[in-house]
Amino acid sequence: MSATLPTDLRTKRVSTTESPWVRNTLIGIALAFLFLFLLLPLAAVFTEALRKGVGAYLDALKEPDAWSAIRLTLITAAIAVPLNLVFGVAAAWCIAKYEFRGKAFLTTLVDLPFSVSPVVAGLIYVLVFGAQGWLGPWLAEHNIKIVFAVPGIVLATIFVTFPFIARELIPLMQAQGNEEEQAAIVLGATGWQTFWYVTLPNIKWGLIYGVILCNARAMGEFGAVSVVSGHIRGQTNTMPLHVEILYNEYQSVAAFAVASLLALLAVVTLVIKSAAEWKQERDMKATAEMPPERPMAMEATV
Repeated sequence: MSATLPTDLRTKRVSTTESPWVRNTLIGIALAFLFLFLLLPLAAVFTEALRKGVGAYLDALKEPDAWSAIRLTLITAAIAVPLNLVFGVAAAWCIAKYEFRGKAFLTTLVDLPFSVSPVVAGLIYVLVFGAQGWLGPWLAEHNIKIVFAVPGIVLATIFVTFPFIARELIPLMQAQGNEEEQAAIVLGATGWQTFWYVTLPNIKWGLIYGVILCNARAMGEFGAVSVVSGHIRGQTNTMPLHVEILYNEYQSVAAFAVASLLALLAVVTLVIKSAAEWKQERDMKATAEMPPERPMAMEATV
């Protein structure tokens, strides 16, 4: 019976494996899709940006309004990503490590920005902080500007990006359980020591992956930011909004020059993401290949 088992396994493997032409067809369709909808548009962006030469490309990026848009985009991401990092870790820790009433409702709230249109999110902030909004008169009396100013852009960006880090960490923490944290606490570790030396090393790659996605979305957000920004050139326009204005004014070279920076951001994000995934897989493989530790009792007898 043991002699026929490999034959049976080979028969099952052959019966469940696609024929070469099916496999090659699927690979060809996937490559054609990637070329038509990813590589070709990406190449078109850089081709159009450099259509009038490198000089015109650099001049478009040196323009004051372009620099203002780039600076505002970086400032917005620099504020939104760290805040979402803190919130994502706290929410994932709470949901994955504890059982409490309302846990399912909290998880649903974390996913809310995925189901709400970014334009609707922007309108919500206008309704709350706008001149005719709920807090508008009070803000006007105290000379505080939220809508059509940088704070409104930051708030809208935080809203549309805060699920990314939490959603990367929640399933990871749930799969890992809390046995290691409990063991560290029993051994006398404080809460901060437990997080820093036990939890963080276990979630670092998921955390990096979530931060990368959050940063990419923060820099490329258009809908919510468009509603709350007011499109004030040189003041409240981020890079995506500046690209739209230039394109509507038929300044195609300048528009694609700024868009190429966003495209470069996407490429860099993919490279960092791939490097993080490769490093994670290598670490997991190295951990799996490590020999099991011998019990202390066996070592004492030896």
